[in-house]
Amino acid sequence: MRAERERIMELTAVLTPAEEGGYVALNPETGTTTQGETVEEAVDNLREATALYLSEFPLPSTGHPVVTVFSIPKPSHA
Repeated sequence: MRAERERIMELTAVLTPAEEGGYVALNPETGTTTQGETVEEAVDNLREATALYLSEFPLPSTGHPVVTVFSIPKPSHA
């Protein structure tokens, strides 16, 4: 079981609604970006794109990123 866990990478998916509908999906560890009509499709597409990227450009295992949110004032338009 341990050997199986060592072959699995846990990565981050950041999804945002796309202007034209659906979702844009980003993996910040690799910079791969894709889209899909549903959350599931966007994550599936991101999984495939990221796996292809990593097959050419392996990443060192550096642990999990810290993901948080922050707020800023809305810009005022004169």
